[in-house]
Amino acid sequence: MHKICTDIIIEAPINEVWDLLTDFDRFEIWNPFITSIKGKLEPGSKLDVHMQPTGMKGTNLNPVITKVEPVNEYRWTGHLWFKGIFDGEHVFRLEELENNRTRLIQCERFRGILAPLILYFIGEKTREGFENMNASLKKECEKINGQVFTQNVPLA
Repeated sequence: MHKICTDIIIEAPINEVWDLLTDFDRFEIWNPFITSIKGKLEPGSKLDVHMQPTGMKGTNLNPVITKVEPVNEYRWTGHLWFKGIFDGEHVFRLEELENNRTRLIQCERFRGILAPLILYFIGEKTREGFENMNASLKKECEKINGQVFTQNVPLA
């Protein structure tokens, strides 16, 4: 099994990070890696996902949601061609930290007979895509969180 994992600390409450991370309609606005997701966030739901790794041709995937634990985690599994060739389980996990901060952990576990070969060619671009997405989510959440905070400051 092969795995790519990234994480980032976001200066925003976990529920705000979750709300943006699960608002598929807004992905095209802030997300440079997963530029669109269509489908429902519920176990068994099939998604239509478009990924655009930096410097590579975009690809469409049709993974199935396997777990949804609101405000903490969701995951999906997908296959290239058919199961056993190149399979991936993608996980988005949030951890609540002190002072209204959140850690996002984004991982994918790859299996299948072609996993080592395919990852040789796309592994670094995939990691870069995860990191770009994480940074963009952080920027968007902190911008939103800052706007909310500013709106609640009493006027002098």
